[in-house]
Amino acid sequence: MAKELKELTKRSENYSQWYQDLVIKAELAENSAVRGCMVIKPYGYAIWEKMQRVLDDMFKETGHVNAYFPLLIPKSFLSKEAQHVEGFAKECAVVTHYRLKNDPDGAGVVVDPAAKLEEELIIRPTSETIIWNTYRNWIQSYRDLPILVNQWANVMRWEMRTRLFLRTAEFLWQEGHTAHATREEAEVETRQMQGVYANFAEKYMAMPVIKGLKSENERFAGAEDTYTIEAMMQDGKALQAGTSHFLGQNFGKAFDVTFIDQNGKQEYAWATSWGVSTRLVGALIMCHSDDNGLVLPPLLAPIQVVIVPIYRNEEQLNQIREKVNGIVANLKKLGVSVKFDDADNKKPGWKFAEYELKGVPVRLAMGGRDLENNTIEVMRRDKLEKETISCDGIEEYVKNLLEDIQQNIYQKAYDFRESHMVSVETYEEFKERIEEGVFILAHWDGTPETEERIKNETKATIRCIPLEGDKTPGKCMVTGCPSAQRVVFARAY
Repeated sequence: MAKELKELTKRSENYSQWYQDLVIKAELAENSAVRGCMVIKPYGYAIWEKMQRVLDDMFKETGHVNAYFPLLIPKSFLSKEAQHVEGFAKECAVVTHYRLKNDPDGAGVVVDPAAKLEEELIIRPTSETIIWNTYRNWIQSYRDLPILVNQWANVMRWEMRTRLFLRTAEFLWQEGHTAHATREEAEVETRQMQGVYANFAEKYMAMPVIKGLKSENERFAGAEDTYTIEAMMQDGKALQAGTSHFLGQNFGKAFDVTFIDQNGKQEYAWATSWGVSTRLVGALIMCHSDDNGLVLPPLLAPIQVVIVPIYRNEEQLNQIREKVNGIVANLKKLGVSVKFDDADNKKPGWKFAEYELKGVPVRLAMGGRDLENNTIEVMRRDKLEKETISCDGIEEYVKNLLEDIQQNIYQKAYDFRESHMVSVETYEEFKERIEEGVFILAHWDGTPETEERIKNETKATIRCIPLEGDKTPGKCMVTGCPSAQRVVFARAY
């Protein structure tokens, strides 16, 4: 394990390779036999499960329920909303046949040409079309609204340049799809879910985010408005961590989803959709981890505390085990997830390195001298600091320490972002500063043409139009035309 840790590329040398090394060595995920797809390994999936559990509770607290819709979508459905199909057409995987047969030449199996589908099916890149076709059967009256549905699913978007968790052809996510009687209700829903995502990111992921609106060029295909939360990674790049879309009546009209309102008038339903994906695991890694491995916020760590015994013989191990069993039981009563690692196939030093690599927030170690003195060694992963304290009251101490680690990780990420946020007035300064790995607040004239020029010349995009902060108008740094407010530019994943 010590050798493996030495092989972990330093962030300062090659941030991209560091990330790739860490995902593999911490046993979070690996590439699969299908190009562009990944296998999420148990430890990586445990992190996703904790995210799911928290988010699912948050969705249900806001009145949403879970359902499931088909993986396959008739091709004709994607043709019904013009912007939507244009946005996803190049990413779609298409099913054309429904059967294989043995190769007459004896070389395995081949597609049976007689089994061609009358209409091709699309593996869902997102589910608006199949869901709104379904909603047409569910909605007749305003009394049927709102529909507040979420699904946990997989989707496929044919990516050519992939990176584990951040961008893969198939990924796991949740997608909420709601239908409403009025524009106002739908807009409130859209903003509410952006708030849910921001709360989750900051409270549980310990990742500060900027809430804002996407520009027209960057908004979701088929949406009237896209609300986003944007986070800064340690290399200064932005990562879109969650989006919530106000879809207006576009999908209601495309799929003829109408209802009779309270005045007896026929209206089209108003729509929203919103989602986050396993990309959040990548965000968690890149926002907090260091050259020694993962740094996980306690609220999302699969194992919050690990206890490692250091012993000379079986008798001493049994004495330590007897002492530690009570600590384990009391920690569990406090809601702390804890593992006592008394496996005899690895030395304590190897275990220390392994749990450091995997980002376990707190490591406890007890040896013979600790047993005699009623003490235990405590190591906190975020600061790599250790101390020896009394076993009396250790459970409350650890619980408080986990809370402190959670807050410290957030504060460290927040301070980093604030120190890498700059305001510029001129395009020349913009082009210089963007090379430093920063978020730039600058005035923009609101036109797609200027936005596209900046993107082509600097590889920076408008991450969002902030909803909070300085709203002072000014002049576009590129054209000198009026600008309503500063927007956030960055290079992004």
